Amino acid sequence: MSTLVVGFVWYNPKVFGTIWMKESGMTEEKMKGSNMIMIFGLSIIYAFFISFVLQMLVIHQFGAIGMVGGDPSIAKPSFAAFMADYGTAFRSFKHGALHGFMTGLFLILPVTGVGALYERRSFKYVLVSGGYWVVSMMIMGGIICMMQ
Repeated sequence: MSTLVVGFVWYNPKVFGTIWMKESGMTEEKMKGSNMIMIFGLSIIYAFFISFVLQMLVIHQFGAIGMVGGDPSIAKPSFAAFMADYGTAFRSFKHGALHGFMTGLFLILPVTGVGALYERRSFKYVLVSGGYWVVSMMIMGGIICMMQ
C-alpha cells in the first residue's frame, strides 16, 4: 500500500507527474483508456511480492533463521541464546529505511536504468522512475523492519 501512496504523491503533476509524462511519452488520451482497477490491483500484488524479498534485506534476524534451515524448533540451544540477545536488534523504522534506501539505490535504480537504456529513455526518466522506487523501498523497508 505504501507504494501506492508514494506514487499518488510522486506522480502528481505538481511533483514529478508532468516530467514523467513527457519523458515516458504518456498522454492524457492513453491514460483515459486505462483499466485503473486492474492497474492498482496489480500494483498492490507486485508490492506484496517485493515485500517478501525486502524483509530479508532489512531484517538481520533472517540470516540467523536461515542458518538453522528456517525452522527454529530444530536449532541448537545457541540459536535461542543468540535470539534472546539479538532478536530485536536493529528492528526500527530508521534502520529499515536505511536498508530500503540502499536496496532502492543499488538494486532498483540500476535495474530501472538498464531498462531505460534499451528503451531509449532519458536520464530524467531514470531519475523520476528510479527515484520513486528509492523512496518507496525506503518507506516500505522502514515499515517492514519496525513490525515485530
